[in-house]
Amino acid sequence: MTPAMIPFEAETHLNWRALTDALLDGHSRPKAEIGDTFLYRGEDTMLTRSAWIDGLGSAVKTANIMPGNPARGEPMIHGAVNLYDDVTGQLAAIVDFHLVTKWKTAGDSVLGARLLARPDSKVVLIVGAGTVGRNLRNAYGALFPDARFLIWNRSPEGAARFADECDKTDVVTSLEDGVSQADIITSATMTTDPLIKGSWLQPGQHLDLIGAYRPDMREADDTALTRARLFMDSRDTVLDHIGEFKDPLARGVIIRDDIVGDLYDQKDGVFTRQPDDITLYKNGGGAHLDLMTSRYILEAWRGR
Repeated sequence: MTPAMIPFEAETHLNWRALTDALLDGHSRPKAEIGDTFLYRGEDTMLTRSAWIDGLGSAVKTANIMPGNPARGEPMIHGAVNLYDDVTGQLAAIVDFHLVTKWKTAGDSVLGARLLARPDSKVVLIVGAGTVGRNLRNAYGALFPDARFLIWNRSPEGAARFADECDKTDVVTSLEDGVSQADIITSATMTTDPLIKGSWLQPGQHLDLIGAYRPDMREADDTALTRARLFMDSRDTVLDHIGEFKDPLARGVIIRDDIVGDLYDQKDGVFTRQPDDITLYKNGGGAHLDLMTSRYILEAWRGR
């Protein structure tokens, strides 16, 4: 069998809701085995993330992170995803790295909102006007088609450009004001100091945190964690690795028993919540999500 070569252009065959269905299906299967490795050459890094799920196969996602690339006119990150057959172990597909990352990251977040946000949510605040923020605008727009969007960014010029490019999207200059108007707050920043204050949150809101990926990074403060019911995509990839939870756990602000659930705890696409709950979902990523997303992309590509 010749492996499929799936380019970025394959996304014309993809659908955000269908991806969340595929992620739910992936979490109904035996729990994934995952493993990450890092190799270094000076400032350059090669990150390899691997996952194996019985019934879906295995995947290896390699990211070569080269800080000198922008000066060469190249993107900083290049990579690929190798997807392997579940039965034979044969290479089934090589999937564009950026395609998988885009759909995995935003799909993870909108799945959290599908499970935890109020279905009648009408206002979505996006914090951060970068590439991930634009992907979130598309993904949340697909699952909440009647919602209007707000954008806040440290740079007002960046927020203005974002709003000009997107329908039904308005700039807010005060993050606190934006939070006060929103039913859903989704944040994708590179901050190490929390931007979102728990004292701003209101009953019934859903907070989706994406940006923090290192132990020294946080987007929401301690009060947000103590006021909210806490969820995440995977305890294994979040609790001991990402500052959003690693830091407050170490200081005793929260304990592990405060975590209500991760995606393996939902039942038939449902988390139990009350209408006035403040819900917080940490999108930590993980190789198992890359595998589920890649498998969905391959099936959509085959059925095009």
